[in-house]
Amino acid sequence: MVDHAPYAAGSAPEDALAAALPGKSGGTGDSGSTGDSAAPAPGAAAQTARPRRSAATRAAILAAARDRFAADGYERATIRAIARDAGIDPSMVMRYYGNKAGLFAAASEIEVHAPDLTHVPRDEAAARLVRHFLERWECDETLTAMMRVGVTNETGAERMRGVFAEQINPVLAAVCPVPEEARARAGLIASQILGMALCRYVLHLPPAVDLSHDEVVAWLAPTIQRYLTAERP
Repeated sequence: MVDHAPYAAGSAPEDALAAALPGKSGGTGDSGSTGDSAAPAPGAAAQTARPRRSAATRAAILAAARDRFAADGYERATIRAIARDAGIDPSMVMRYYGNKAGLFAAASEIEVHAPDLTHVPRDEAAARLVRHFLERWECDETLTAMMRVGVTNETGAERMRGVFAEQINPVLAAVCPVPEEARARAGLIASQILGMALCRYVLHLPPAVDLSHDEVVAWLAPTIQRYLTAERP
């Protein structure tokens, strides 16, 4: 039994967030009115609805873009196809993101929030890291979508490499006992964490999906701990 069922590929948690965003205040009624009797100022409903429609439209575009980039690759994916998948006019995509490069940059924006391991007991660092990434993967569909893009085309792969180098390498290097080996150790750690993510959230292999968080941590953490802190192989 898993702690959280992995998201299906192509889902868009941004839609739920967009739906919950409050609209911009459209003004108030007469200063002497109170309660339900206060009439909204002219145009208030339109002003309130506009930012909500904008957020929902952006969410739909980004979800469609991630799916299309994953399916067709960066070069073959088109603004027209992405707009069709999102159910909007292509001009709206251009309005929000300018061009395909701008759309890809927005769709592939990732923040992994890697934990600071320097304040974690040495023998607990790997378990903390594995559990963190399990939780991140299951609360942010962008990570799964970009992994799908990364394994199908070079542009996506380059984006994933950039995220790893900028956000994860420094965290791992800070606790590596042999500084000159930090990059090699980081690559080995990525092979374990990304390998599990690929099997669990992209390929949906039943044995990987069926494991609970505690079971994944119990299996992966000892190996990652060795990569992270052992003085030699």
